Amino acid sequence: MTLLSLSPDALPVALLLSEGGEAEKFLGLPLWIWETLNLALFVGLLFYLLARPLTEAFRKRQVGIEERRKEAEKRRAAVDRLATDIRERTARVEKEAAEIREQAALEGQRIRAELAQRAKDEAERIGKGAEEEIERRVAAARGQLRQAAAELTGTAARELLAREITEEDRGRLIADSVARLKDAAR
Repeated sequence: MTLLSLSPDALPVALLLSEGGEAEKFLGLPLWIWETLNLALFVGLLFYLLARPLTEAFRKRQVGIEERRKEAEKRRAAVDRLATDIRERTARVEKEAAEIREQAALEGQRIRAELAQRAKDEAERIGKGAEEEIERRVAAARGQLRQAAAELTGTAARELLAREITEEDRGRLIADSVARLKDAAR
């Protein structure tokens, strides 16, 4: 029987048997027990030497993580408070801005009404001034018309009298005028 004709599972057993039918021994125990014991000792020694430092490292890591988590919670709470404060301030500022806009609109309406009233008063004053100026100019024009009419009437009367009055009429008019003056002086 050859080694290649055996199944893969039977290979380790076949190797052990091929060396003489007996497994190697050390101090009367099979070698695999010593290997297992050696592995257990190595793992135990590793555990003994590394357990405390690893446990301490994991504990420190856990404490660090816990501290960072608490710090993150504190920061989150601070951010939440700050966000709330900002929202409140923003609401307050928006309310104040709305009040200012409302007051500005009312003030604008008041100023507009005041300006409209001033414009109306000014228009009335200008209208009255214009009417007075028109009346003065009309009165002046009437006076000029009267004067022109009087001058024309006087000129027309002089021309008429110059054509119609004789020397005899002139003498009589002068005598009447002198007599009236004498009576007025007394």
